[in-house]
Amino acid sequence: MLVLVAPGQGAQTPGFLTDWLALPGAADRVAAWSDAIGLDLAHFGTKADADEIRDTSVAQPLLVAAGILSAAALGDMSGIAPGAVAGHSVGEITAAVFAGVLDDTAALSLVRRRGLAMAEAAAVTETGMSALLGGDPEVSVAHLERLGLTPANVNGAGQIVAAGTMEQLAALNEDKPEGVRKVVPLKVAGAFHTHHMAPAVDKLAEAAKALTPADPKVTYVSNKDGQAVASGTEVLDRLVGQVANPVRWDLCMETFKELGVTAIIEVCPGGTLTGLAKRALPGVQTLALKTPDNLDAARELVAEHTQA
Repeated sequence: MLVLVAPGQGAQTPGFLTDWLALPGAADRVAAWSDAIGLDLAHFGTKADADEIRDTSVAQPLLVAAGILSAAALGDMSGIAPGAVAGHSVGEITAAVFAGVLDDTAALSLVRRRGLAMAEAAAVTETGMSALLGGDPEVSVAHLERLGLTPANVNGAGQIVAAGTMEQLAALNEDKPEGVRKVVPLKVAGAFHTHHMAPAVDKLAEAAKALTPADPKVTYVSNKDGQAVASGTEVLDRLVGQVANPVRWDLCMETFKELGVTAIIEVCPGGTLTGLAKRALPGVQTLALKTPDNLDAARELVAEHTQA
């Protein structure tokens, strides 16, 4: 069974959209999305530097656009026929498109509002996120709580992401939990999936009122708790609330395993989630769509692992 996944914020790198825009029809499609949301996605995906695309209000629409574009290049969703879809953080909006819950324009409009609202919330206090590599999850979580930090992403495969104020993160760097090899600052502009993002929830809920979600056409796995969600309305509700609540990617991978996953493809800019899967789901084939050069191999994987 094939699972199609979409990465979250921090996966972006300067120029990562350049090669994708060279594909037939891609530039026109991205231009239409840019007009619809008032953001020059082509510019930010090809010419902007790391600091510019670190901006939450830019990074989030850019990631969703890239995910949709790369999946479209892979093939029509009815032809790909994944057994399940999921996304990490903002990647859940991308996954909602894969599942048919939202169309691409609705998804990009929602993520544009999400990015702006979260950027505004992040501006209130200087906050950030850091990944903890290694260590025992229970020990790490208790340690983070003592420092006033939130385990905002529990990613599995020995990785937890802490979020909080810059002072709290500095204290973590000096006082790592037992067994943690390294603390790595992430390329994000705030303490996402924590109480610091609470002001963004109401704004996103207001934006969501204008949307009419459809029920998922394939299994949609929510990173709130790793559960499959069958209602489009519930998917949308979870997308709103998830802004201020932890991501449980570890539970998503447990669900993939229970569903019988045999292969995982991560859409552009892939790499993070397939890396986690290699460690947490041994024996499962993985492929990250980093550039169009990966498309042929991805299509072979689709043909081998999709359901009839």
